[in-house]
Amino acid sequence: MTAAPEGICAVVLAAGEGTRLRPLTERVPKALCPVGNVPLLDRALGRLAGLGLTGPRRVAVNACYLADQVVAHVGDRAHLSVEPGDPLGTAGGVGNLRDWIAGRGVLVGNADAYLADPQAPPGPDVAALLAGWDGRSVRLLGQPAADPAAPGTFDGHRFTGFSLLPWRLVRDLPATFGDLVRAVWRPAEAAGALEVVAYPGTFYDTGTPADYLAANLYAAGDGSLVDPTAMVTGRVRHAVVGAGAVVDGEVERAVVWPGATVGAGERLRDAVRAGADLTVPAG
Repeated sequence: MTAAPEGICAVVLAAGEGTRLRPLTERVPKALCPVGNVPLLDRALGRLAGLGLTGPRRVAVNACYLADQVVAHVGDRAHLSVEPGDPLGTAGGVGNLRDWIAGRGVLVGNADAYLADPQAPPGPDVAALLAGWDGRSVRLLGQPAADPAAPGTFDGHRFTGFSLLPWRLVRDLPATFGDLVRAVWRPAEAAGALEVVAYPGTFYDTGTPADYLAANLYAAGDGSLVDPTAMVTGRVRHAVVGAGAVVDGEVERAVVWPGATVGAGERLRDAVRAGADLTVPAG
C-alpha cells in the first residue's frame, strides 16, 4: 500500500449545498448524510487515514453551507476552513487554503463521493493516485464512461471523486468562486499534463436521492444494515436503519436516518425517511 509522502496534504471538500439532494440537505449538509450508517465525510477521512493522512497538519476540510454542523462534527481531526457567504466552489475552496497547503502537493476529495473498494480502504484507488507521481502532473481518479466522448469526461473516463494537484497549479488559485474543471483540469489536459488513474471499484456521487439510496443499498450488501441501537418491531428487507431509529412498520429498499421513525402500518419503500415527518422518494 502506498503511503502519502511528507510533501502531500489532503483537502476534503464539504462546503456545498447539495441542492439535488433536497429536502434532506435542508436539515443536514450533504457531507454528513450517512451511507451505510457512516457519514460521508467520515468515509473520506477514513480513506485518507489509510494513507497516513490524519490531523490538522495533513488534512483540511472546508465548510460553508450549514457550516456549524460540519465544524462540530470534524472537531480537531482536521484543519477547518470556513468560507463566509456562499460556497467558493472546488477551485475557490482549494485557493482559500493556499497558505495552509504551503508548497505541498494536495490530494483533493469530494466528501460526497462514495467509493467501495475491492479491498479495504484506501485500497487500490486513492493510493494509486500517489504511486510514482512526478509532483508536476494532475491526476484524476476515474472509471470508463458509457460514452467516452460525453461532456464531462477525461480521456474517456468519468471523474470518481479524488484528484491529485501539484503546488505549481495550486499556488495561483484565487480564493474566489471557481471550479477545478475549468481552472486546473482542462488546462492541464490541454497541456498534456493530466493523467487518469483507473478506479476498479464501485462509485456513487450520492448527489440525487436515487444515487444516495443506491449507495446505501450497496453498503448493506445482500441483506440489511441495522444499527444495534435501533428499535425494530416491523419488517426490514434490504434497507439501512440508523442509530436510535424506530421501525414499527415495513421498510424495504429504503434508508431510515438516525433517530427517524416509521410508524406501525406504514410501508416505506424506495425512499429515505428523516425524522418523523420527512420522506424523500428515490424515484
